[in-house]
Amino acid sequence: MNFNKLYIICLFYLILPLKFYYVYTQRSSSKSYRGIIFDMDGTLTRTNQLIFDTFNHIADKYLGRRFSSDEIVSMFGPPEEVAIRKLVGETDFRNAVTDFHAYYERHHNEKAELYDGIPEILDSLYNASITLGLFTGKGRRSTEITLEKFGLKNYFTSIITGHDVEQHKPSGEGIHRALDEMNIATEETLMVGDSMADVKAAKEAGVDIATVLWDSYSYDRVVQSESQYRFFSIKDFHLWINKLLKHRSLHNY
Repeated sequence: MNFNKLYIICLFYLILPLKFYYVYTQRSSSKSYRGIIFDMDGTLTRTNQLIFDTFNHIADKYLGRRFSSDEIVSMFGPPEEVAIRKLVGETDFRNAVTDFHAYYERHHNEKAELYDGIPEILDSLYNASITLGLFTGKGRRSTEITLEKFGLKNYFTSIITGHDVEQHKPSGEGIHRALDEMNIATEETLMVGDSMADVKAAKEAGVDIATVLWDSYSYDRVVQSESQYRFFSIKDFHLWINKLLKHRSLHNY
């Protein structure tokens, strides 16, 4: 191989990573969002084990059996009351729902936690006057329990649960409702979530999506999804948020 060819190849491999870095940093800092809508479970809060154990508490008590994590995940979408009604029937429905919420609340702080770094991210966004929304498939009562236990409620201008929509995730109805309450346009809004339902809802609603993969129960599918942004750690997401806010501050200035 002559020197000129070797020089061109070396130059190519030096420039290519810089090009991708430039594109990423430009993309990550050039767009200014006025609103961000978060999913909750697996995005802000590590609650999956609590959800699995609570469902199995009900299954044990009323059906004499237990479900695998995958079986429980397949019930996600509508709020938990819909799944409970299908499992136990109408006769035991009210008692089962009461038992579900009692177990969920009693074991909440034992089996669930906020991801490290999430309070700081929400603080940064809130203090920068970014309008925040929450869109979760959970029922209203379990959402309220988690928000109250972790002190998150006051961050959000809009809180949309599975009880607040007719079409559940992956429909974008909840995002549209949140946008109305937040008074933010679709092109100024980012959805942050960990599931394919979040990706599909964002696409249907016409908002950008940042997929977060620090605790996704459907990692293999989400990592291959079409997302504007993708983050594998809260640290990287926090760094990106800081760049976003710095760009916004300079733009406003």
